[in-house]
Amino acid sequence: MRYEPSPPQVVSAMLDLAAVTEKDVVYDLGCGDGRIVIEAAKRYGARGVCVDIDPRRIAEARANAAAAGVVQRIEFREEDLMRSDLREATVVTLFLSYDLNLALRPKLERELAAGTRVVSHWHRMGDWPAVKTVHVEGPEPGNQVFLFRTPGSSRGIE
Repeated sequence: MRYEPSPPQVVSAMLDLAAVTEKDVVYDLGCGDGRIVIEAAKRYGARGVCVDIDPRRIAEARANAAAAGVVQRIEFREEDLMRSDLREATVVTLFLSYDLNLALRPKLERELAAGTRVVSHWHRMGDWPAVKTVHVEGPEPGNQVFLFRTPGSSRGIE
């Protein structure tokens, strides 16, 4: 899949929609340059996990986090997001594809606590109902951001 970073105004909208706080652990699946997790750490004091299969993206994310002064708040995982352990996430951010969102959905439902916030830029999650949708103004049309909450999961709320 090609790398396409989320515009800054979309990153802000994603974090605002998820109502991120310092108590959150924000996972960005397919993190690219790490901009979403870095912003969550800088603006809200959240902890974060950057997951990307591409070692160049992980190196870039780590360098960007160091430059932003938040590297100690972020874990970097060079791995396939379908194999990543997501159980600690309180917020999951996605800018993938519709098909990958659909493939990922059973994993999210299985591993995340009920009510975990999942925010997706551009792509829905099949028939999973969005709790809220916002349209982000910007240079490109179609910048929609969707907020989902995981249904009652096999893991339950802890």
